[in-house]
Amino acid sequence: MSYLQHPVEDAKPVRIGLIGAGWIGSFHAESIALRIPAARLDAVADPDLPAVEALAGRLGVSKISADPADVINDPDIDAVLIAAPVRFHAGLIGAAARAGKDVFCEKPGGRTVEELDEALDAADTAGVNVQFGFNRRYAADFAAARKLIDDGVVGTPQLMRSLTRDPGTSAGIANPERIAPGTIFLETLIHDFDTLNWLNPGAFPVRVHAVADALVAPEAKAGGLLDTAVVTITYSNGAIAVAEANFNALYGYDVRGEVFGSAGMVTAGGPQESSATTYTAAGIGAATVRLNVDLFREAYTAEVGDFVDAVKARRDGALAKGRNRPGGADARNALAVALAAFRSAESGMPVDVATIAALLPAEPQFHPVGETA
Repeated sequence: MSYLQHPVEDAKPVRIGLIGAGWIGSFHAESIALRIPAARLDAVADPDLPAVEALAGRLGVSKISADPADVINDPDIDAVLIAAPVRFHAGLIGAAARAGKDVFCEKPGGRTVEELDEALDAADTAGVNVQFGFNRRYAADFAAARKLIDDGVVGTPQLMRSLTRDPGTSAGIANPERIAPGTIFLETLIHDFDTLNWLNPGAFPVRVHAVADALVAPEAKAGGLLDTAVVTITYSNGAIAVAEANFNALYGYDVRGEVFGSAGMVTAGGPQESSATTYTAAGIGAATVRLNVDLFREAYTAEVGDFVDAVKARRDGALAKGRNRPGGADARNALAVALAAFRSAESGMPVDVATIAALLPAEPQFHPVGETA
């Protein structure tokens, strides 16, 4: 199926180059081309050229390449969206920043704090914006929960919870041997770590204790697979949080959050497709969501739309508005927790986050044109 890009409603649209034509890259490409009127998808690059050709052909994009450098160095491109494999994230952020491009990067920002810091330093030196793909901040229920916390409705956070259960099948995980060690922390639970950090404003993670195993595919454990994990995080304000993940929820894609505090509690998320519930002789039932791009369709679109607003603001010499936008400090804090959790799971012992990186409460910073950090 082919689509026509939407009519651009802005006299000077933000021209975006996409790096990575896989699953999430393709969804972001469709958001830019079809759902964000102030932006235009100008170029697509990926070493898998047939995938690039298929995506670009479907969306009417003429500039394609197997080399990300062609997108980064294109003078017509205002911003770069990075949806490449994780091992390339930090290097691509740095290269795009040095080329003067604003950057949206899928999580995590790097495999180590050191390589992420190098990329963020390049962005600060160039004075460009870097935003990371922590989409739960843009989901209506999670955003509403944060506002209630800001308004003091739950008081001081004391107990927190976040979970991710990926949709599965009775056949279990396909090709579990291809899942890199630590993936459950660095690519799955990192969403939960950012969510917990964000829902506990003014505090930062101090200590992490993780327990993980291969319960879905035990035959792949010898190769380093961990498909089930529970992580306890202690925060600087005393709050205790639990994050959990599993790769094979038979009932659907399940993402939830909860903050219990001195004055009450707020919850967000769930696997239900809608609030419609059936009551029949067979029992009570509800349809559930099976794909991330369905459960968070609006959130994925909104985060890229927010990035486009930030790019326009920098171009126009103004500060970008928006409190949800996750920047470098947020990505750094979430990555530090993920690395601490991986280390804890390997050692069986709690890990002080300070042994990974020195952290502070994180709020994103975005620069107008000509201003550097």
